[in-house]
Amino acid sequence: MDTVRFATIGTSGICERFLEALPEASGAEYVAAYSRDAARARAFGEKYGARLFFDDLSELAASDEVDAVYIASPNGAHAPQALAMIAGGKHVLVEKALASNEREARDVFDAAREAGVVVLEAMRNLHVPTFAAIERAVGSELGAVRLATLRFSKVTSRMARLRAGERLNVFDPALAGGALMDIGVYCVEPAVALFGRPETVRALAVTSAVPGCAEGDPCSTCDLAGEALLGYGDKIVSLSYGKMSDDVLPSQVEGERATLLWDQTSCPVNPRVHQHEDKGLIFRMEQAQTRPIEVEVPDNDMVCEIDDFTAAVRGDEAALAARDRWERVTLDSLAVMDEIRRQVGVRFPADLEG
Repeated sequence: MDTVRFATIGTSGICERFLEALPEASGAEYVAAYSRDAARARAFGEKYGARLFFDDLSELAASDEVDAVYIASPNGAHAPQALAMIAGGKHVLVEKALASNEREARDVFDAAREAGVVVLEAMRNLHVPTFAAIERAVGSELGAVRLATLRFSKVTSRMARLRAGERLNVFDPALAGGALMDIGVYCVEPAVALFGRPETVRALAVTSAVPGCAEGDPCSTCDLAGEALLGYGDKIVSLSYGKMSDDVLPSQVEGERATLLWDQTSCPVNPRVHQHEDKGLIFRMEQAQTRPIEVEVPDNDMVCEIDDFTAAVRGDEAALAARDRWERVTLDSLAVMDEIRRQVGVRFPADLEG
């Protein structure tokens, strides 16, 4: 197909950012909006040029005027909605995290394979040119990697509302919410993409009771911040994430020859390499001299994941091979997040099934 006709599920800010990027993508068109409220679907969709409006998922799935669906609903709805769209023959681009847990994600990928459609997780920090530059540097400039740290914490204005007793989607385990799924995923997935599935996981988290949960509810604890150590035998990767504070330090990968640093893990920028020098016994590090890696990134970096997705939908062989790789990264990352949640006591409804 020359043009991939998109529908959206969700009316959040991330969906708006997606639609702002869509006109910049190659061969993509916005045609339809879905919301449980028909008036809201129309109001949201018309703003971005949609001509079709749905408040019934089965009708959207059956529409022959839609080729692909971008899902940006709460995490807990991702897998059921993706399965419904796949059953209707739609390609699906699912906002991170693709599913509540690894089992759900595997069901989605298996269904897509059987239906012959493309499913991709919209994990934007893996699709930007900066991440490709990071991968090249890790593979060629650093020597043997021994330590890595990936960090992303950003304070949210919703914290005050949570403390005041309001039950919020982003922190609600009933909807697969929490800091790990919302923010920590930006650290987990690059780590897995760079180094694979770890041999061991050790995790700690700052947790809170969820307002309004019934006594005995197994899904009544949410995580607000956390840290995890991923063990690989010859290297250790540290992850730090949270929604209670701002982290202003860079992420880095430390090799025996050099260290790679970059800023803003969720949308990596300013990659640079610090070359090691053996100066003997020293007790104070002088300010590190780094060599920048020049990379051009679109102003709205979501265009990168859209281009990768639409190329796969059109059957581009390289894009389909990349799709297969990202599927493995998604599954392995969710397995890591499942284990982190198990260790810190955060459970989702999907964990109680199957």
